[in-house]
Amino acid sequence: MEGMPYASFMSFATKSLSCSSLSPSSIINPRQKSQKSTLKSVSPRKLVIRASSASSSGSVVTLLDYGAGNVRSLRNAIHYLGFEIEDVQTPKDILNAERLIFPGVGAFASAMDVLLKTGMDEALRTYIKNDRPFLGICLGLQLLFEYSEENGPVNGLGLIPGVVGRFNSSNGFRVPHIGWNALQIAKDSEILEDVGDQHVYFVHSYRAIPSDNNTEWISSTCNYGDDFIASIRRGNVHGVQFHPEKSGDVGLSILRRFLQPNSRGTKKPTQGKASKLAKRVIACLDVRTNDKGDLVVTKGDQYDVRENTKEKEVRNLGKPVELAGQYYKDGADEVSFLNITGFRDFPLGDLPMLQVLRHASENVFVPLTVGGGIRDFTDANGRYYSSLEVASEYFRSGADKISIGSDAVYAAEEYLKTKVKTGKSSLEQISRVYGNQAVVVSIDPRRVYLKSPGDVEFKTIRVTKPGPNGEEYAWYQCTVNGGREGRPIGAYELAKAVGELGAGEILLNCIDCDGQGKGFDIDLIKLISDAVSIPVIASSGAGAVEHFSEVFTKSNASAALAAGIFHRKEVPIQSVKGHLLKEGIEVRI
Repeated sequence: MEGMPYASFMSFATKSLSCSSLSPSSIINPRQKSQKSTLKSVSPRKLVIRASSASSSGSVVTLLDYGAGNVRSLRNAIHYLGFEIEDVQTPKDILNAERLIFPGVGAFASAMDVLLKTGMDEALRTYIKNDRPFLGICLGLQLLFEYSEENGPVNGLGLIPGVVGRFNSSNGFRVPHIGWNALQIAKDSEILEDVGDQHVYFVHSYRAIPSDNNTEWISSTCNYGDDFIASIRRGNVHGVQFHPEKSGDVGLSILRRFLQPNSRGTKKPTQGKASKLAKRVIACLDVRTNDKGDLVVTKGDQYDVRENTKEKEVRNLGKPVELAGQYYKDGADEVSFLNITGFRDFPLGDLPMLQVLRHASENVFVPLTVGGGIRDFTDANGRYYSSLEVASEYFRSGADKISIGSDAVYAAEEYLKTKVKTGKSSLEQISRVYGNQAVVVSIDPRRVYLKSPGDVEFKTIRVTKPGPNGEEYAWYQCTVNGGREGRPIGAYELAKAVGELGAGEILLNCIDCDGQGKGFDIDLIKLISDAVSIPVIASSGAGAVEHFSEVFTKSNASAALAAGIFHRKEVPIQSVKGHLLKEGIEVRI
C-alpha cells in the first residue's frame, strides 16, 4: 500500500521504532481498558513490543512493523498458523532473526526515511545478502528495488535492479489496482507451490516493473494493463506485491510455506482458473447497538430504517463477528461493516465496534471495511478528536479500508466551490497518511426526475424507465446523515470531486433501490463508473443472481455488494459466483 509522505514517520524514526507512527496528539491507545462511552485521554501507543514468549523452538518469526497501517491482519494470520511474533526494536534484531517478515505499508519515501534514520537499511541489506529467510509484503517488496517514482525519484535498498512506477490509468485501467488477480508463475518459488490457478488479493497504485536486469529475481508476474512483478525469489529471499494475509486459504498457504518450508497445509486451496482481475462479491453487515448495548446485524425493508418503530421493522439477523466468519467461509471477497447509527454518536466511544473488528480479523482473511461516523468530533468533555484519529483506531483494530459518507460530501462541496484542496478534510488526511486505496467514499443518492435536462445545473441522464409522470430525465441528489438530508450536489459531481481529493474507491448506493430486491440502478452505476478512474462498488437492490451479472455486463463496476439477501440466505454467495462463472464473468472461487 502507498500513502503520501507524512512527517510523523520521522518522530518514529528518531525514537528507534518504539513509538507511534503518528504524532502523540493523534493516537489513541488501543490498550485502554475503559468501557466508558467515550475515551477521555489520548497517549502515544508503542507499536513495536517484543513478544513475551519468544523461544528458540523455531516457532518464532521476527516482524519489522514500523507502525503504518493495518498490520493486525498479518499478525493474526501468523498466530493462526501457530507461530509467535518477535518485533524488531534494533538493527541487531534483524541480524539475529531466524526468519524475517517486512509488511511494508505507507509511502516509499517515508518508509526509507525510517529505515535510514534507524540503521535498519544496512541491517536489511546484510540480512538479505546473506541469503537469510526473508519475506517482503507489498511495499516490503518495492523497497528492495533501486528507486521509486512515488513522490520521487526516491532511492530504495538497491538490492534488485529496477524501478517502481505508478500504474497508467490513461489506458482505461482503474488506479489503485484493487482486487483479486491472477499470477503467472515464472519459476519455482517454493512458497507459491499451492497457489495453482487461484486469485490473490492486491491493493496498490505503484508496482515494480520487469526488465532484463531483474529477470533472475522474478518468480511471478501479474497483468493489469501491462505486466508487473507480483513476486520475487532468490534463494531464501522472497517478496510479494499482493497481500497473503488477505488472500484467504491461498494466502495462508503462502505464509505457511515461508514460515515452515516444505510444509503442507491441512486444507489445500481449491484449484481454479484464474486468468485476470476478478469481479468482487462483497457481503455487507449493517450494524447497530441494541437496547442491551450489544452490536447486532440488522436489515430493514427501506434505506432509511435505522431503528424499530411501529411503522418500520428492523430485523435482528445475528451477531457481526459470527456472520463475518460465515461470509468468509462462504466465499465473500470482502466483508464490510456499516455502523448505521455512527453518524449520531462519538465513534471512539463505540468500543464494541472496535472489538468486532479485532475479533473478526482473527479468523477472516479477506479485506475488512468499516464505515459510519468517521469524521472530526468533540466529545462531551470538550476534547477534540480528528477524523484521522478515528480512522487510525479502526485501522489498528483490523480494518483494511474505512468508508466515509457525509463528511466526504461536505468536503466535495467546499472543493467544488473554492477549487482548493485544503488537505484538512477527513478524506484528504486519511488518504495522505494511509494511501488512497484505504479510503472508500460511500455515496447515498436519490433519483430526482426531470422533464428537461436543463432544469438543474447538475449532470442529468436519460433514464431507461420513465418517472411517475412520464419524465425521461433524472439527476441523482446526494444525501447525508443516513439519507435523511438532501444536499445541493449530484452523485456525478461528488464522485469526480472525491476522486481528485484522494478517494481510492467509491461505494455507490441508491436510496430508491435499497431493500427492494429488484436489481441495481444500472443507470446510476453506469454514469458514475464511466466518469471516474477509480474502482466503483455497486450497492443497493440486489435480489437475484441475475442482478449481479447484469450490473457487471452493463456497467464498469468493479464489485457488487449485498446485505439483506445474504443475511436472510435468500441468495447464497456461492450461487452468485456460480452464476457469474456460467455467464463468463471471472470471479474468485
